[in-house]
Amino acid sequence: MRAFITTGMGLVLACALSWPAGAQTVSVPARGQTTPVGTVADDAADDPAIWRDRRNPEKSLIVGTDKKAGLYVYRLSGESVHFTPAGRVNNVDLLDLGSRGVLVVASDRNDPAQARLKLYRLDTRRGALIPLGETGGGAGEAYGVCLAVLAREIHAFSVLKDGQIVQVRLDLTKAGASGTLVRTLQVPSQAEGCVVDPRTGTLYVGEEAAGVWTFDARPRGPTEGRLVVRVDNVQLTADVEGLALMPRGRTGGWLVVSSQGDNAYALYRLPDLAPAGRFRISGGPIGDTEETDGIALASGRFSRIYPDGLFVAQDGNNAPDAQNFKLASWAEILKAVRAAAP
Repeated sequence: MRAFITTGMGLVLACALSWPAGAQTVSVPARGQTTPVGTVADDAADDPAIWRDRRNPEKSLIVGTDKKAGLYVYRLSGESVHFTPAGRVNNVDLLDLGSRGVLVVASDRNDPAQARLKLYRLDTRRGALIPLGETGGGAGEAYGVCLAVLAREIHAFSVLKDGQIVQVRLDLTKAGASGTLVRTLQVPSQAEGCVVDPRTGTLYVGEEAAGVWTFDARPRGPTEGRLVVRVDNVQLTADVEGLALMPRGRTGGWLVVSSQGDNAYALYRLPDLAPAGRFRISGGPIGDTEETDGIALASGRFSRIYPDGLFVAQDGNNAPDAQNFKLASWAEILKAVRAAAP
């Protein structure tokens, strides 16, 4: 999951928000939702990623996983425009590489003993995924994945169910793509969500029962991690699931964590990771999000509905329909959090 520098209202709020543990959880309505995934009566939708069309933001796209079947591409309206059968793909992330295109990588858990990374190019005009190949993601069951450009190299972080994080350098050529295993990091127990802040070279990884760890993302950096955000059942409730970043300036912004255990999202201020509020997606005619796995966040104007950033969250209970993804305005989220601040 990936995010970019926020603008407008976000610039003002970054300096203003500072929230004590146990603060009020505000509610923000969903403003859109995707077509349900094809796998019905099962835990299937899992993780989204956002591509923003800088020239025509209303034509931006969302990629989402059905972890029992494959990958969907959605328009902002929620309409599904493409589906790629891929079996058990769990998480997804993307990078806009400019003239080199948009790279999409999904964690492949079809073989629980051997993680794989499936690589695609997003055809942004048609909204289609073009296969580029696959590469190894470590020995174990694939769960999370996140991408970053570090020292002009593309790196993927393959998070395995047992807490391993395998760093893979990706090489893109006209013939396809390949990967080289760089190093392995570790958290003590089951992990999944991850995100990289390329400004500081920091990797954030969610350990489901414990909280959020940070690592030096640089390929030749130290391998020791630090547990920087702890599950306290006040600000953050297990299971810790998806992570997303909204950077501001050189080191500021926010880290958002899916607090799955109480159907909420915990907000932390960067760079000090002080608690900065909590919110839920609830109220309004579209419905709530519950038991959220993956989240995604991107800045900029998308439309009149999303004037200053887009937040997308998996909805684990979309009954009577199959699971799907809900869309919310980041500007509305920050406004609600600011209004509730003591």
